[in-house]
Amino acid sequence: AETKTVTPNSSEEELVVQYVVVRRDLIDTWPLGNDPATLSYCSPSSLDSMHKVTLEVKGEIQIVNLSEKLKSNGILHKLWIEQPENIPTCLATKAYPKSMVSPFFRKLKLCK
Repeated sequence: AETKTVTPNSSEEELVVQYVVVRRDLIDTWPLGNDPATLSYCSPSSLDSMHKVTLEVKGEIQIVNLSEKLKSNGILHKLWIEQPENIPTCLATKAYPKSMVSPFFRKLKLCK
C-alpha cells in the first residue's frame, strides 16, 4: 500500500479544533453525563437550543469568591486555572435547572 502525505491546500482555511482529554481512571467514580439535568441538556432534541449564559465578574477575587460560594452550596462547577501563571480565568457550572442556579448569578452582568 502506498502512503500519501496530505498537506492542506493553501487556498483552504486551516481547521480549528478543540481537544478534550479525560482521565480514564476517574470514569468509575465520576459521573459522565448520567446526571438527569445533563442528559436533558445534551439530548438530541436540545442540541439546537442549548442555553448558555456568559456573565462577567470584575476580577480574580470575585471569581474565586463565586467559586467558593457555589462550592459551599453544593453547585458543581469547574474553575479553570491558567498554568503556569496559576491564574483563575473562568468558571462553568454543570447543567442545572435555571431556577436552581440563577440566584447565584443574579447580580452579575452579561459579558459584552
